[in-house]
Amino acid sequence: MGKETVKANMVVDKAFQISEIDPRVYGSFIEHLGRAVYGGIYEPNHPTADENGFRQDVLDLVKELQVPIVRYPGGNMVSAYNWEDGVGPKEDRPKRLELAWRVIETNQVGTNEFAQWAQKANTDVMMAVNLGTRGIDAARNLLEYCNHPGGTYWSDLRKSHGFENPHNIKTWCLGNEMDGPWQVGQKTAHEYGRLAYETGKAMRLVDPDIELVTCGSSNSQMPTFPDWEAETLEHTYEIADYISLHQYYGNRSGDTANFLAKSLDMENFIQTVIATCDYIKAKKRSKKTMYLSFDEWNVWFHSNEQDKQIDPWTIAPPQLEDVYTFEDALLIGSMLNTMLRHSDRVKIACMAQLVNVIAPIMTDNGGNAWKQSIFYPYYYTSVYGRGVALHPVVDSPKYDSKDFTDVPYLDPSVVYNEEKEELVIFATNRHLKHTLEVDIDVRSFEDYEVVEHVVLENDDAKAVNTAKQENVKPHTNGESYLDGGKLVGIFPKFSWNMVRLKKKQ
Repeated sequence: MGKETVKANMVVDKAFQISEIDPRVYGSFIEHLGRAVYGGIYEPNHPTADENGFRQDVLDLVKELQVPIVRYPGGNMVSAYNWEDGVGPKEDRPKRLELAWRVIETNQVGTNEFAQWAQKANTDVMMAVNLGTRGIDAARNLLEYCNHPGGTYWSDLRKSHGFENPHNIKTWCLGNEMDGPWQVGQKTAHEYGRLAYETGKAMRLVDPDIELVTCGSSNSQMPTFPDWEAETLEHTYEIADYISLHQYYGNRSGDTANFLAKSLDMENFIQTVIATCDYIKAKKRSKKTMYLSFDEWNVWFHSNEQDKQIDPWTIAPPQLEDVYTFEDALLIGSMLNTMLRHSDRVKIACMAQLVNVIAPIMTDNGGNAWKQSIFYPYYYTSVYGRGVALHPVVDSPKYDSKDFTDVPYLDPSVVYNEEKEELVIFATNRHLKHTLEVDIDVRSFEDYEVVEHVVLENDDAKAVNTAKQENVKPHTNGESYLDGGKLVGIFPKFSWNMVRLKKKQ
C-alpha cells in the first residue's frame, strides 16, 4: 500500500448487543452565556432572522445535526436565575446582574421563546430548575407554567403571554453542579440530596409523567467524587431517573498522544458512576436501575486566557469561544464512541454547548454561521448512530502516554440499524504515524456491502476552521473493502472514520 501499517483485529456480531441507543445521547446545551443565545440562536437584526428573531442559518445547522434534546437555561447561570424575569411582554422584562458569568442578562429570551426555538429546531427541551438561590416553590410553579393545560394561576399566566398550549417539557434537571464552590448557592451532599428529593416530589405531583435528573459531581476530579453520588443518591434514588455527569478535556501541554487517550478517563468516570449507582441500588434493595445523563461534555481550554480579559457587566460578550482544532475533533469522536459503548446506561448526553460557546457551530454577529472541526464527528454519529449498539471485540496494539497506559490505537463503536439493514462502524485511529489495517469479522452480516467510508484526517493537529476557510472537513475516499466474511478497515494515521455497510438489495 506504500505506507506503513499497523494491524488490528475486531469481531462484530449481531448477537453482541449492548442496548438500543437512546437518541438523546446526541443532545446539546444552550446556556445564557456569552453569545450562545444573543448573537447565536437569537439575533433579531440578522439578515436570516425570522419573525421571532431566530437565526435561520443557525437553525439549519442545528437541524443538520439532528439534535434530539437541548438542555436550558444553564449551567451555572441557572443557580441564581428567576425564570419569571424571562416571561411576559419583552418591554417589561428586567435587566439583571447575571452572577455566574458576571454579565448583564436582558431576559429578551426566556422559557417561551426557547420552547418556540426548540420546536423550530425539531428538538425537545431539557429544562433545569434553580436549586441554588431557590427551590421547591419556583420549580413547581415553572413546571405548572410549562406543562399544565389551564385553569390555574401559572398555566393561565402562560396563556395570557400568548401560549395557549402547554409546552409539555418532560425532562427536568434538579439544579446544576451543586457541589461546585463556584456555584451560587453551593450545597453539601446532604443539603442537596434533601432539597432535590423534596423538589422532585413536588414536581411529580404537578406532572407525574416527567423524568428527573439529579446532580452528580461537577467532574471526576472533585475531591468529593464519588462520595457525592453515593450520599445524594441515598435521598434521590427513588425520585430521580438519571444522575448527571460533566467532563471537559484540554491539551494545555500540547501532548497529542496523551490528549487522544483522555476518552479512557471518561470511560473510567462512567464506570465509577455506574458502580456507585448500583451500590445504592443494592443497599436500598431497589428494583430500579439508575441511568446516566452525561449532560455536559466537550473539549474546553482554548479560550481560558482571553476570557480573563473580558470586562464585567457587559451584554453577551464573546465568552468561552474555543476555536477547535483537528485533534479536538478526534477526541470528540472517541468520547462519542465511549458513550455508545455504554448505551445501556448512558441514555442522555449533551455536548456543551451548541452555538458559539465551546460549540460545533460558530457565528459572526450580522454575518455567517460556520462549522467547527468538532461538528463533523458529532454530525455523522448523530445521523448514522441510531439503532442498537453492538459490543466490538477488539484486539489492537497499544501505547503508553504521560497519564495513561495500554491505550489502544483503535477506538471503535458499532451501531446496527435493523430497520435500515445498516451496519455502521465509527473508529478513531490514535496512531500519529501509521495507518491501522483492521481485520473485522462481519460474518453475521451476510450480503452486506460497503456503501460509504468517511475519513476526517489532517497532517496538522492544530488545523482549525474559520468563517472564511474550512481546513478541517471529511472526505469520502476511505479505502475499506470486504473480503469474504471479513471487512478490511483501512484507517489512516491520526484519523476519525465512519464505515457504513448496507445489505445488498
